Amino acid sequence: MAHLLLLEDDTTFSKLLSTFLGKHGHKVQVCSTLKDAKTALVNSLDEGSPFDVLMLDYRLPDGNSVDFLKQVRSDGNRTPAFIMTSFHDVRTAVNAMQNGAFDYITKPVHPEELLMVLGEALQKSDTSTSIKMASPAKGGKKLEKQSSDFIEGKSKISKQLYEYVRLVAPTDMSVIILGESGTGKEHVAKSIHRLSKRSNGPFVAIDCGSLSKDLAASELFGHKKGAFTGALMDKIGQFEAADGGTLFLDEIGNLGYDVQIKLLRALQERIIVPIGSTQHVKVDVRLIAATNEDLMTSASTGDFRDDLYHRLNEFKIEVPPLRKRGEDLPIFIQHFVDKANEELDRNVQSLSKEVMEVFQKYDWPGNLRELNNVIKRLVLLSKEEIATLNALPAEMITSMEEPQKSTGSDLKALQETHEKEMIEKVLQEVRYNKSKAAKLLNIDRKTLYYKIEKYHIE
Repeated sequence: MAHLLLLEDDTTFSKLLSTFLGKHGHKVQVCSTLKDAKTALVNSLDEGSPFDVLMLDYRLPDGNSVDFLKQVRSDGNRTPAFIMTSFHDVRTAVNAMQNGAFDYITKPVHPEELLMVLGEALQKSDTSTSIKMASPAKGGKKLEKQSSDFIEGKSKISKQLYEYVRLVAPTDMSVIILGESGTGKEHVAKSIHRLSKRSNGPFVAIDCGSLSKDLAASELFGHKKGAFTGALMDKIGQFEAADGGTLFLDEIGNLGYDVQIKLLRALQERIIVPIGSTQHVKVDVRLIAATNEDLMTSASTGDFRDDLYHRLNEFKIEVPPLRKRGEDLPIFIQHFVDKANEELDRNVQSLSKEVMEVFQKYDWPGNLRELNNVIKRLVLLSKEEIATLNALPAEMITSMEEPQKSTGSDLKALQETHEKEMIEKVLQEVRYNKSKAAKLLNIDRKTLYYKIEKYHIE
C-alpha cells in the first residue's frame, strides 16, 4: 500500500480518484489548496509516515503546483511527484518537470494511464530509498539496468549525434549534453555509458533540479551520522555509488556555488569527503552533465564556476529537439506504439493518415517525452488496430487549425503580445544575455527560456 497526497480542488474529481485508488490498495490524503498540502507534508514527516508520491493538479485556488513543487524541492523533499493538467498546459507541464516533477498526465485522466504513471513513480520512490539506505560498503552500489528506450534516428542530424556518441564513449572524457527538456539527454548519457569501458559498472543519474541547496552536497558526497539535523545514519553519496562507472548530473546548472567547488575538487583529485567526516574517499567516476541552459553564459556572469565549466566541457553533444527531426518522427512513433502496446496489453498496429498529419504539424514542445505520453494515451483509448483522431486530445487537433487574429477584446492575446514585446526589448538591451534579462524582468532563467520558446523569440 502506498501513501499518496492528492492535491486537487475539484471535489467531485478528487473523490472519484481517491475512491478508485483506494480500491487498488492505496491510502490517499486529499487537499484542495496549496496551504493544506504544505501542512499535510509537514504532518506526514512529523508522524513518521511520509508520502510515497505527490499527485498535483496544476491550477489551484491559491496558486499553482509548479511553484509548490519548487518550494518542496528547496526544502529537501524529493518525493516523486507528477502533474495532472489539461492538454493546452503541456508547456507548463514541461516546465514542471524542469522543476522536479517526475512526469505529467493530461486530463481527462484515464484510470489505466494513471495506474501506469503511479506505478512508475512508486518504482522511482523505491529506487531512491534503496540508494539512501545503501550500506557504505561497495556492495551497496546499484547497477543501472540497460535501457531499451534508446533508439537511433536516420536523419542527418541524428546520424551526427550518434557518431559523436560512439566517438566519445570509449574515452574517459567528461561530457556536457545540451538539449531542451524531454529530448532524451539521459538516454544519450546511458548510451555513452553502455558503449564505454565502464559498461559493467553502475550508471547513477541525479536530477540536480530536484536537489535543495542544503542537501545537494550530502546527496553527491554523502554524510556521517550526526553531521547535521536529520542525519540519523551514515549515507553514501552518489559519487561513491557510481564508483567504477558513470555519474550523470542532469540540469547541473542548478547546483549551488559551494557544491560546484566540491564537485570541481572531486573531478580533479578523484577524492570526496563526506559531510561531517575528515576521511578522504577515493572514487573513480566518469562524469556526464546535462543542461538546457547556456553554461558558458552562466559562467561569464558568475552564476556558474568558469573553471568547473571548462573541466566538464571536454566534449560537448547537442541533442536536437523533436521538431528538427522530422525524418525520425515515424521511427519514434513506431517505437512508442510498440512500447505502449506491451505495457497496456493493446494491439495498435498503426496510426491513421489523419493522426500522422497532426503529429507532423505539431511542434512538440515537450519533445520525445511528450510524444511518448500522447502515444500512451492514444494506444490506451484505441479499440481498433488503427488509432484514429477520436483517441487524440481535442485540444491537440484544434491547435493545428489556423490561429485566428485576436480582437481588441481578447485580453489574454493582448497580454501575451505585450509580454512578448517586453521580453524582446529587454533581450535587445542586454545583447541577449539571458541571465541579465531574467534579472531585469524579475523572473528566473528557466521561466525566461520557457517564454522564449513559447513566443518563438529568436
